[in-house]
Amino acid sequence: MLLPFSASAGFGVDKPGGRPCLNLLDDDSCRIHATLREDGWPGCTVFECFGAGQQVSQVTYGGVSWRDPGNPPHRMAEMAAVLTVMRQLHEMLVHLTEVARRSPDPGADVVRAEIEDLTAVDPETLLLADVDGLHERVGRLLAEASARVRRRWAAAQDRTRADLAGRRLAGDHRGWSFRGALLIAADLRAADLHEADLLGADLRDTDVRGCDLSTVLFLTQPQVNAAVGDEATTLPEGLSRPSRWRS
Repeated sequence: MLLPFSASAGFGVDKPGGRPCLNLLDDDSCRIHATLREDGWPGCTVFECFGAGQQVSQVTYGGVSWRDPGNPPHRMAEMAAVLTVMRQLHEMLVHLTEVARRSPDPGADVVRAEIEDLTAVDPETLLLADVDGLHERVGRLLAEASARVRRRWAAAQDRTRADLAGRRLAGDHRGWSFRGALLIAADLRAADLHEADLLGADLRDTDVRGCDLSTVLFLTQPQVNAAVGDEATTLPEGLSRPSRWRS
């Protein structure tokens, strides 16, 4: 309902924010949920809000539905803006939680507590928050944590933001940085990605069949959903194997 999307991004049609999706049913379920990719909606299978949608609907707005006739029209725009901010905060929390698990840092714990407090404030306070400043602080903390984890791989290469689309990348990539790299349709089968950093890497149609991704850094569910894997692909703790990988 709240977010806009486009056919070019894999959502079947162009939809402005504030207009219900044509597949949204009266009970808030999706008419084509079981056949999204087959029906031309792969974008829905990749999108992830990291729990921000639930937080906004149930906590920030106390369970008030957009269907409520008493909900003023301007509230929709506010809700959309709040959701956009909340999603960024929740994604940062996901990465900071990984820092706490993989390479604990008191400074990261402080920022994580600050963000957690921010997710519980009222809409006006949330929209006035310095999210760009938080991104910079979290970015530095993630880079430092990544360097600590990967420092034992002296021969590791830095392919940050590299264009590797369609490349065959088998081989030893232990400790490599693929931060923000373009890996669309790249073939990573048989690659050793132990403790590689995949923060922000574009993994659309990246072939990770048979890969052990259990130790990679900062991999998210949207990246997993966009990639091509199979039953032999091993994922990090907390991430789910897409159902289509079983076929």
